[in-house]
Amino acid sequence: MIEIKEIELTPKELRKFVQLQIDMYEDNPYFVPPLVSDDVDTLNPKKNPAYDFCDVRCFMAYKNGKPVGRIAGIINNTLNEKHGAKDIRFGFIDFTDEIEVSRGLLEKIEEWGKERGLKRIVGPLGFTDLDYEGMLVEGYDQLSTMATIYNYSYYPEHMHALGYEKDTDWVEYLMEVPDGIPEKHNRISEIVKKKFGLKVAKFTSKKEIKEKYGRALFQLINEAYEKLYQYSPLTDRQIEHYIDVYLGLLDLSLVSCIVDSDDKLVGVGISMPSMSRALQKSKGKMLPFGWIHLLKGLKGKNDRVDLLLVAVKPEYQGKGVNALLFQDLIPAFIDHGYKYVETNPELESNSKVQNQWDSFKNRQHKRRRSYTKEIEY
Repeated sequence: MIEIKEIELTPKELRKFVQLQIDMYEDNPYFVPPLVSDDVDTLNPKKNPAYDFCDVRCFMAYKNGKPVGRIAGIINNTLNEKHGAKDIRFGFIDFTDEIEVSRGLLEKIEEWGKERGLKRIVGPLGFTDLDYEGMLVEGYDQLSTMATIYNYSYYPEHMHALGYEKDTDWVEYLMEVPDGIPEKHNRISEIVKKKFGLKVAKFTSKKEIKEKYGRALFQLINEAYEKLYQYSPLTDRQIEHYIDVYLGLLDLSLVSCIVDSDDKLVGVGISMPSMSRALQKSKGKMLPFGWIHLLKGLKGKNDRVDLLLVAVKPEYQGKGVNALLFQDLIPAFIDHGYKYVETNPELESNSKVQNQWDSFKNRQHKRRRSYTKEIEY
């Protein structure tokens, strides 16, 4: 007998919700646990400014009193209004290999959508693009990253069995760090600098980059990603939140800011050491000793770097700014001793992004999918 229960959005209940995923993948060598406190804060109405425009309900599935699944339903009211859509998102989904578990969880979200007069369910997605999105459909034998979802191979089988269809795919690449800057990048970079008066702005103070480009960075993301699949623009409150939470964690040598002759931000590339192994060792917890593993992940030896995001102002896209970003970042990758770069998810239809990897030795090693289904009345 499967029982589906709604949980309260309190830190205590949300910790159980987050811990369920970690317990389900305890012995999986490719799963990377989230930092529990981060996921709890993301789902906590008192912590996440996305609750200003999103409605959320979370459910857990139990079998004989034991937790066997979880799911979050998210209604992004701003995005629905912007596109004239009637969508409900599902995310944070995990379940044992029992169809009655996955069906029971998804039906709860479908029923809530029906109560609200919505027409379509879509996911896995979070509140915004900066949350986890896309169910893994290829690459189950590849190490996950801190920014992505890992799931067992039976998950997509359940989605198809329950009548869900592909909405879109993201692909991910693993690239080898070259011994030097590719000649093509150097050539294009010098042309771009002269033609558009662009330059690289480097910082040694996190306070300086926060004050000078903190808001501009996230506003740039809004501009660059505006037309991408299911993109939810960040509000002022979200921007302030992300500035406080994330900018302080960055290694500034792994951040590249491209500015014009007026020092206005036109492009940014943000990368950080892979935290995958550190999070596995910490089991997603800071205490009692998890912080040691996480600190080693940030400061210790590492052969892998995660390219978290690249954003370029729309009017400069396709004009070589990306080459300038990598002309700056590649020497930093070499100095740090990185051998591999994880690109993290990019839409399969985004050929402009994928074409930039042609200058590197690379392989497409993961694919993830967003599913959709019409809500039946």
